[in-house]
Amino acid sequence: MAVTTSSDWSFPPCINCKNIILKPKNCYCCNTLPFLSNIFLNSRTLLVAKSSSCSSPVLEEKSQKKTTKNSQIVELDLEQIQDYSTTNGTTNTTSTCLPDSKDLNGLICNLLKDPQTQGIVYDYYEKAKGNKDFRPEKSTLKLLIRYLVNSNKWSSIFSLSKDLRTMQVLPDSSTCCRLISSCMKSRKFKIVNSFLELFIIVDQEISVLAFDSAMKGYNKLHMYSCSVILYEKMKSAGLVLDPGCYCSIMEAHSQIGNCDKVVALFEEFESKKVESTPYYAQIYKNLCESLGKSRRAFEALEYFRDMTKKGIQEDHSFYSILICGFASIREVKMAEELLDEAEGKKMLRDPALFLKLVLMYIEEECMEKTLDVVATMTRVRIRVSDCIFCAIVNGFSRKRGLRAAIKAYEDLTSQGCEPGQVTFASVLNLYCRLGLYSKAEMVFSEMEQKGFDKCVVAYSSMIAMYGKTGRPKDAMKLVAKMKERGCQPNVWVYNALLDIHGKVLNLRQVEKIWKEMKRRKIFPDRVSYTSIISAYSKAREFDKCLIYYQEFTLNGGRLDRAMAGIMVGVFSKMNRVEELISLLQNMKREGTELDGRLQRSALNSLRDAGLQIQAKWLQESFGAT
Repeated sequence: MAVTTSSDWSFPPCINCKNIILKPKNCYCCNTLPFLSNIFLNSRTLLVAKSSSCSSPVLEEKSQKKTTKNSQIVELDLEQIQDYSTTNGTTNTTSTCLPDSKDLNGLICNLLKDPQTQGIVYDYYEKAKGNKDFRPEKSTLKLLIRYLVNSNKWSSIFSLSKDLRTMQVLPDSSTCCRLISSCMKSRKFKIVNSFLELFIIVDQEISVLAFDSAMKGYNKLHMYSCSVILYEKMKSAGLVLDPGCYCSIMEAHSQIGNCDKVVALFEEFESKKVESTPYYAQIYKNLCESLGKSRRAFEALEYFRDMTKKGIQEDHSFYSILICGFASIREVKMAEELLDEAEGKKMLRDPALFLKLVLMYIEEECMEKTLDVVATMTRVRIRVSDCIFCAIVNGFSRKRGLRAAIKAYEDLTSQGCEPGQVTFASVLNLYCRLGLYSKAEMVFSEMEQKGFDKCVVAYSSMIAMYGKTGRPKDAMKLVAKMKERGCQPNVWVYNALLDIHGKVLNLRQVEKIWKEMKRRKIFPDRVSYTSIISAYSKAREFDKCLIYYQEFTLNGGRLDRAMAGIMVGVFSKMNRVEELISLLQNMKREGTELDGRLQRSALNSLRDAGLQIQAKWLQESFGAT
């Protein structure tokens, strides 16, 4: 489309391109406004250029008739736009330019407020920088930074930090903090450091707030050492920490484990005698948590009492920290007193503290009190988690025996506690160890009904149970079902299968299972080698036994009583006297015992070989048979 170049009109009466309608009222040629040409050609915007020098009601009327529903009106005053012309890469300003920085700021803000024109804003900002009188205002920077962050234009943001350093201007404090937080979330640490250095130079008050935002960001990312580095930078720059900074740096040192540093920072903060701050409770919380983790629960309690005397409101997390601290050092009485105090104030809300109490009672062998913890959880309406349920059951199993654990499980389920996958798997194992196979199958069926059908531990227990009861077909069916459900067998399952088929001398199936293990890259352990060597030993295929034993030793396997006993029998029956003597010496060195039957077999092998001295050594080392 040709464009007229008469002195009275620079644009055609109407340019319409994809619902882009330009209604010019002033004599500006398109090539003198290259930074606005993108608006005309790339947006679905009705751009109205207005001027006081002339009017054209006829054109306005025609243009309004052509406006579509999707068009959008943006009014720009062309008399306020600086005329930039670029020749051979050099930007020149003509006599029509307006040096007023305020007008340029207004134009940038108008472009930023319209989503259709935001795409060319940064280019125009770059051209506006060429005006030596141009200084971006706080409102302009706020809109520009928000646009750049939302658009993920991180290179432009980094370039902006250099511009602001040159111009010695900054946006408002809230914009600076949001910028730092956004950069931290996106892991743009280089940009963060650039802006922090800028803030130190230009405005120390904003700098303190920005450093606090950066330390909070590093803490959320668990990069606590970086927070410590920022704190050191603040100190070296002479910045005065505010309560938020103290809170952040104390949290960082607490997570690192520098308890003494946390106490020192708290004392430094206290020396400033800050009258009131919303960070006070969090600062005390960081202090108490650090002391509790460092097994200094009594000191934490003293600081907590001082805090309440000052009128600072406590919350449930303080009691959780203190109770967990005393539970970790096995101070049962103090933990119970704080538990009663918290329950009276209705501040028992953290399930983690109940797990700590349960573990404390198990270590102190106060198993009945673990059931009291469950009663307390019921009173305060906190659900007994699967982790707590399982800890109680396993605690009874370890301290009181298998049947006591089963009774505890049945008591808790009768009280309405619901077991999860881990508890079900533990109870299933208990029933199998007690030989209560029918109940084990009932528990496994209940697990499947509740959707816990991918528990490898449960499958392993059931397959081992089928092996003990002589049901190899059921074991293989369960393995097939396991694979169908997307649950891959582990080494425990394969060991159970090797044991099942090895006992009935189904060597073909044993070899098939072993190859499947290798194909799935399941590395056999000592139990795996013991099972397969035992199977071939019973089948009197001693050469195979030697092959697997050599593989076991080459992989760094260490002898136990079962493996040593099998190989003593193998070497004795094969008359491999040298290997037998070497094995016996290894057993003696590692303190492995030898049962009477295998000792007699080894002794007879040595005597038959005429090795009376070695036979005597065997009797002296392992005792007379």
